[in-house]
Amino acid sequence: MAVDYAVIVLYLAGMLAMGWWGMRRATSKSDFLVAGRRLGPAMYSGTMAAIVLGGASTIGGVGLGYQYGLSGAWMVFTIGLGLLALSVFFSARIARLKVYTVSEMLDLRYGGSAGIISGVVMWAYTLMLAVTSTIAYATIFDVLFGMDRSLSIILGGAIVVAYSTLGGMWSITLTDMVQFVVKTIGVLLLLLPIAVIKAGGFAEMKAQLPGDYFAPLGIGGQTVFTYVLIYSFGMLIGQDIWQRVFTARSDKVARLGGTAAGTYCLVYALAGAVIGTAAKVLYPHLGSPDDAFATIVKDALPVGVRGLVLAAALSAVMSTSSGALIACATVANNDIWSRVKGVAARRRPAAGGSGDGGPRSRADSGDGAEAHDEVRGNRLFILLMGLAVIVIALALNNVVEALTLAYNVLVGGLLVPILGGLLWKRGTAAGALASVAVGGLTVIGLMVSLGVLANEPIYYGLIASLVAYVAVSLATPPTDAAVLAAWRARLSGHSHGGPEGAPDGGPEGEPEGDTAGSVARALRPPSAAGRA
Repeated sequence: MAVDYAVIVLYLAGMLAMGWWGMRRATSKSDFLVAGRRLGPAMYSGTMAAIVLGGASTIGGVGLGYQYGLSGAWMVFTIGLGLLALSVFFSARIARLKVYTVSEMLDLRYGGSAGIISGVVMWAYTLMLAVTSTIAYATIFDVLFGMDRSLSIILGGAIVVAYSTLGGMWSITLTDMVQFVVKTIGVLLLLLPIAVIKAGGFAEMKAQLPGDYFAPLGIGGQTVFTYVLIYSFGMLIGQDIWQRVFTARSDKVARLGGTAAGTYCLVYALAGAVIGTAAKVLYPHLGSPDDAFATIVKDALPVGVRGLVLAAALSAVMSTSSGALIACATVANNDIWSRVKGVAARRRPAAGGSGDGGPRSRADSGDGAEAHDEVRGNRLFILLMGLAVIVIALALNNVVEALTLAYNVLVGGLLVPILGGLLWKRGTAAGALASVAVGGLTVIGLMVSLGVLANEPIYYGLIASLVAYVAVSLATPPTDAAVLAAWRARLSGHSHGGPEGAPDGGPEGEPEGDTAGSVARALRPPSAAGRA
C-alpha cells in the first residue's frame, strides 16, 4: 500500500500547487470567475466532463451497475444527454451573454426583477451540491487510510477550498483537466478492462447473472423518466454548468467542446455500469451496492494501479466539489450580497456624485485597484462558502436525500422561467416570479407529504411551474420593448464583442457582466441614457 499512498499524496500536493499557480493568473473578476473566457476546445471539453462526472457518477454509477446491471448506466447517461442538449441548442447563446450567473441572465431577459429569488434558489442548490460532494471524501479516505469520517471531510474539503480560494476558476480549470486525465486512465483504461477480465469476460457475466442485468430498461422505465427530468434538465440550468460555458473562448468552442464532453459522459456511463456488473459476479453478497467500487478496487487491482484508480475516484469528487463551490460563492456574492448592498446604497442619500449606488457603481471604476478588490471579494466568498460547506457536511448524514432535494427545487423552480426566457418572447417577469414560487413550493410541499425520494414532486412541480409561467405571463403586460431589444442584442453578441471592459456596440464604459447596468440603461428615457 505504500506505493498507493505515495500516488495519492503526490496527487493531492499537485492540486495545491496548481492552486498556487492559478492565483498568479487570476488578476481580474473575469479571470477569477470564468478563467478570462479564454478556454479552447481541449481544455473546455475536459473540464466540462470533469465537473459533471463526480463521485455520484463514479462510485454511484458502479453501484447502480452492481444493483441493476447495464441499465444502471441510465443515471450518468441522462447527465450526458442533458449536456449534449445544452451544448447543441443553448450553449452558443449562453456564452454570448457574457454574464457570470444564471440569475444575471434572468435579469437581462425579464428586466431586473427576477434575479434575487432565483439567486437564492440557485445558491441553495449549489451549496447542497458542494456539501454532498464533500461528504464523499469520507468514503474514499476510509478506503485509503481507514480515516475517521470527520477528519476525512475536513481534509478533503480543506484541499478543495484552498486551491479554489487561491486561483478561482483558473486553478479549478487546471486541476479539473488533470482530474479528467486521471479519471480517463484510472476508470476507462485500467479498471474497466481489468474488472471484465477478472469476472471471466462478458460471456461468463451473462452466464452468472439474471437476464434483467442486460436488459436496457431493467432499472425501470419510470426511473429513467425521472432521471431525465432531474439530471438532463438539471444540466440545462445549473449555475455550476453555466459557469463552465462562460469560460469558452467562442460560441464554437462551447458547442463543439460541450458536445465532446457529453459524448464522453455516455461512454463513462456505460463503463461504470459494466464495472458494477462485473463486481456483482465477483462479489455477489456485498452489504451495499455503493461498496462495489471500493471492493473491486481493493481486491482486484495490483499495487500502484490501485492507487491511480483511487486517485481517479478522488478526482471525480474534487472536480464536482470545486465546481459547485465556486458556483455557490459566485451566486452568493454577485446575486445576493451585491443586490443587498445595492438596495442599502440606494436608500442612503447620495453624497457628492451619482446616486445610483449598488452593483452599477463598478461601471465608473476600471482601475487596477477596483479589479483587485473584486478578486479579493470573490476569493473571500469562496473561503466563507467553503467553510460553511465543510461544517454542513460534518452535520449531514443522508446524502441521497440532500442531493435529491437540491435537484428537485432547482428543476421545479427554475427550469421553466430559464427555458421560457430563452425560447418564448411573451414570457414576463411576473410570469417568471410566479413560476419560481409556484414550482418551488409545489415541489417542497409534495416532498414533505410524499417523501423526498418520491417521483411525484418533480412531476407535479414542473407542471405547476409551467402553468403559472404561461398563465401569469399572458395575464400581464409584455416585457418592455427596450429590455427585449437589449436582450436580443446581447444574445447576438453585439453588446460585448471587444475585450473585457471595452465592449463593442454597448454603452461606453459598461463592464463585462454588468447586468444591473444593462437593465437600468435599457429602461431609462433616451435623455438619461448617456449618463449611465
